Amino acid sequence: MKQKPTVVDVYIGLGSNLGDRHQNLARAVDLLAQNRKVKVVETSSLYVTEPVGRTDQPVFLNAVCHLRTSLSPEDLLGLAKEIETAMGRKPSFVNGPRPIDIDILFYGNMVINIPHLVIPHPRVQERAFVLVPLAEIAPDLVHPVNGDTVAHMVSRLKSLKGVRKWNGEAWNV
Repeated sequence: MKQKPTVVDVYIGLGSNLGDRHQNLARAVDLLAQNRKVKVVETSSLYVTEPVGRTDQPVFLNAVCHLRTSLSPEDLLGLAKEIETAMGRKPSFVNGPRPIDIDILFYGNMVINIPHLVIPHPRVQERAFVLVPLAEIAPDLVHPVNGDTVAHMVSRLKSLKGVRKWNGEAWNV
């Protein structure tokens, strides 16, 4: 008898600051949902965010998405990279402008630290542009390393400056 694959709750961050940012985010979620091993459970609101690191670039639209998947962490990362490439992301400098960025923030309560994949995302607790939308859909989610809830991590941020809800077109995914 075949064993049913384990389904895991996963949270991913999405960002775009080139082209039609809203459309890029919607298309990325749609492409994720087209994989039969991925179910989109919920998406946060869209947030306009200032770039981090290299500030001489367009502002971002960011969101967080809750998925359920039977893909392994490595296979989910592969799918994310395939989607980024299909949507025109080109290798560039760190924190450079991009049509789409997909980051795995949490994969169940797993802790992974291998050369090409670190989960939880290593800077999640520092990034308002990730924590604010994540708190909207999963405030009680617990970081498996530091034990803090997302809501608590947001409360410990020095500033939420540069992160505001987008008042543009509705988020229809």
